[in-house]
Amino acid sequence: MSIAASVFATAVLAESEHAVELAAPTWVFGAVALVLFAILGAVTFSYRDVANRHADKGESASAHGEHGH
Repeated sequence: MSIAASVFATAVLAESEHAVELAAPTWVFGAVALVLFAILGAVTFSYRDVANRHADKGESASAHGEHGH
């Protein structure tokens, strides 16, 4: 066995010994991400059609011209 191969084998064995235990199973991280995205989607969806809820919006926008600023 060459010196490079023995150094590589030693490095691979050393890396496998330092594995870190996760705080939870891997599926929990996916579930948490899914719940967070669902909450953010609900917040985004709640702002749907907000501009049309105000009655005075039409009068205010027409007073400022075509640009609507």
